[in-house]
Amino acid sequence: MKVQLFIPCFVDQLYPEVGMNMVKVLEKVGCHVSYNPNQTCCGQPAYNAGYIKEAKAVSEKFIHDFSGDEYIVSPSGSCIGYVRGCFEEIFDNTSSHNEAKAVTKRSFEFTEFLVDILKIENVGAQLNAVATYHDSCGALRECGIKSGPRKLLANVKGLELREMKECETCCGFGGTFAVKYEPISIGMSQTKVSSALEVGADYIISTDVSCLMHLDGYIRHEKLNIKTAHIADVLSMGW
Repeated sequence: MKVQLFIPCFVDQLYPEVGMNMVKVLEKVGCHVSYNPNQTCCGQPAYNAGYIKEAKAVSEKFIHDFSGDEYIVSPSGSCIGYVRGCFEEIFDNTSSHNEAKAVTKRSFEFTEFLVDILKIENVGAQLNAVATYHDSCGALRECGIKSGPRKLLANVKGLELREMKECETCCGFGGTFAVKYEPISIGMSQTKVSSALEVGADYIISTDVSCLMHLDGYIRHEKLNIKTAHIADVLSMGW
C-alpha cells in the first residue's frame, strides 16, 4: 500500500527520530512510503492563534502538497485533528472545497492507520518496561482515537501497560496556552506526571510529541525518574 508521509513541525524540528521510526514501522508492515520535501505546516498554529487568513494560506499549500489519492499518515493526532476538523470550514464555498474534503478523508494518525486501515495490532516490537498511555486532546477529542494505541502497546513484548487515573486529562500544553497561562499549564503537567508515577510507570507514551515535550520539560525540571516516548519509537523497538 502506498502512503504519503506528513511530518508535523514539532517532529521535523525537534523529534526527527519519531518520523524515521514511523517510516520504519510502516515499511515493515508492507507500506511504500513517499515524502514530499516541499511540505510545510498544516496551518494549525496560526488557526489556533486566531489568524484564520494566514492559516488558510498555509492549509491551501498543504492540500496542494498532498495531492493524489494515497493515504496521508502522520505521527500527530493534533495535526490530523485540525485537518479533519477545520479544512472543510476554512474552504467552504471556495474553489478548494472539494480538494479539502478529499484530503480530510485520506488523512490518518499513525496508530489509527495501523489499527483501523491496515488491521494490524502487533508489529513485533519489544520493550521491557512498565508504561502508561496519555490520551492527547487532539487524538482523543478530535480524532476519536482511544483503543487503537492501547491495542498496539498491549502487543509489545515485555511491556506492561498500566492505566493512570488522569489518562484523558489534558497535559497542559495546548500550544499557546502553555505560554499565556504558564502556572496553570505547569500545574496540569504536574497532575499528569504524578498520575503516571502513582502506577509505577517507567514511560509515559502518547501519539503527540507536543504533549511529550511539555511533560518531559516538567520531568527534567523536577528531576523525576520517568521518561516520555512517542508510540512510533516504542513500536520500532526490539526487532
